[in-house]
Amino acid sequence: MNKGSPGPTPGFLVWRLANKWRVAVDRAVAPLGLTHAQYVVVASLHGMQRAGERPSQRRLADHTGLEALYVSKLARVLESAGLIERTRDPRDPRAVQLALTEQGQAVTRQAIAVVQGLLQQLLEPLGGLDAPRTRAFTDELMALLDVPLAPSVPNDQSTRRRTP
Repeated sequence: MNKGSPGPTPGFLVWRLANKWRVAVDRAVAPLGLTHAQYVVVASLHGMQRAGERPSQRRLADHTGLEALYVSKLARVLESAGLIERTRDPRDPRAVQLALTEQGQAVTRQAIAVVQGLLQQLLEPLGGLDAPRTRAFTDELMALLDVPLAPSVPNDQSTRRRTP
């Protein structure tokens, strides 16, 4: 950005904040043997299990916003590490259900505490986790996340139909 530019766009700032958060969480949970993406899976699974749900990989993907194939890959790695178990859904043999193991629950509780401290630190400029500005910021983020995006349309001239 140069002196003549109007400043960063909202999209650029969201991208920068998302990257800052991802790097910070990666560093914070690394001592627990997790990456940020793995943390998203185990923390979401923890919350869903506490609510009495044993989600499928697809349901967890929908919940987290991650691609289903990526959740499947993460789940296999987490299963190998002894943190989750993957079982066939008795109602749908094609679906795989996920659950935290006892070790997974312990690691996840530690990771959640670490990330909560990090979140408090990040939100301090807004007054902290329970501040009115943070609640307003959260509401704004939810409004943006609730907007459906139109599917992308190829812009290549060769894919367009031409009429004589």
